[in-house]
Amino acid sequence: SGAAALPEEDCMKLNPSFVGIALSSLLAIDLWASKRLGVCAGEGSAWGSARPLMKVIEVSGHGIPWLLGTCYGLCQSDSSAAREVLLNLLFALLLDLVMVAVVKGLVKRPRPTHNKMDMFVTISVDKYSFPSGHATRAALVCRFVLRHLVLAVPLRVLVVLWALIVSVSRVMLGRHNMTDVLFGLLLGYALYGVVERCWLSPASAPALFALW
Repeated sequence: SGAAALPEEDCMKLNPSFVGIALSSLLAIDLWASKRLGVCAGEGSAWGSARPLMKVIEVSGHGIPWLLGTCYGLCQSDSSAAREVLLNLLFALLLDLVMVAVVKGLVKRPRPTHNKMDMFVTISVDKYSFPSGHATRAALVCRFVLRHLVLAVPLRVLVVLWALIVSVSRVMLGRHNMTDVLFGLLLGYALYGVVERCWLSPASAPALFALW
């Protein structure tokens, strides 16, 4: 009777809140489903033979090829309209990298336990899982391309399929949980709106266009 009361965090919560139960349940479902869908997470996985193809798709959604390709296009372009589009694509890609890094650094959700850390060119925050940078980039680039490039319908369909395949491959490879990918898609979709609002043009950013 004279023992000191235990701190609140050391006591068993006999009446957890409904919100706490719901969030814990959703997290458990997310982890369980993500592990079941990680069919290419290793060579011995159910679809282990498809892992090399999934890794090629992984590279196609990585930031470095997109940044290098955009910079190369800027250097080679002789059209002012094309330079404007490419410069804004570069701005979009850099914004994406910054936002994903900030969110990953704040949330610090670890990668799935079944993930093999053999990812293509990683940096410090890439040890964290939430959100999926590939999914964010796929959604952002998809919206950008569909809005600013004139493409035939089959090519527009291919762009959308690419974005979806890149996103799904993150779970199949075991790189991310499903919620990482879903939030990444939403973030990328929203970031495109920011790019449109801050659109760079010769009138709004003459110094940048003077460089090219």
